[in-house]
Amino acid sequence: MKIKLVTVGKLKEKYLKDGIAEYVKRLGRFTKFEMIELPDEKTPDKASHLENQQILDKEGNHILSKINDKEFVIVLAIEGQQFPSEEFSKRLSDVTVRGFSDITFVIGGSIGLSTAVKKRANLLMSFGKLTLPHQLMRLVLVEQIYRSFMIQQGSPYHK
Repeated sequence: MKIKLVTVGKLKEKYLKDGIAEYVKRLGRFTKFEMIELPDEKTPDKASHLENQQILDKEGNHILSKINDKEFVIVLAIEGQQFPSEEFSKRLSDVTVRGFSDITFVIGGSIGLSTAVKKRANLLMSFGKLTLPHQLMRLVLVEQIYRSFMIQQGSPYHK
């Protein structure tokens, strides 16, 4: 199994990089993990709806270029479904049972995601209605993926 995380924007904060690196190291015993950071497009202050849409479309095209047809795609979006950790773990396990060996997660940029990316998703997922920085969301997601594998193993980590 391979898990890929496609994100928009560069991670700058050392403490977040360190946290993600720790969970990626822990994930190594379960799966191959790859993180792809795509450049974010510059958004002018007080951008018009049309300008924002053009930025979303451009970022969306970059995201879609990193996804192939055989990947199961989970897009993080505020309107997505919410799951407790146990259900998230079961969903990831079920994906592999359904014949997918590659799972790709997508976190968009500061103004969101294009409709095309959301349409490509096999699952829209939300971590709640709270607004979190996209960089912090990466760490939270990678920890939850690790937790998912630990739940599947019956590990006390989840307690």
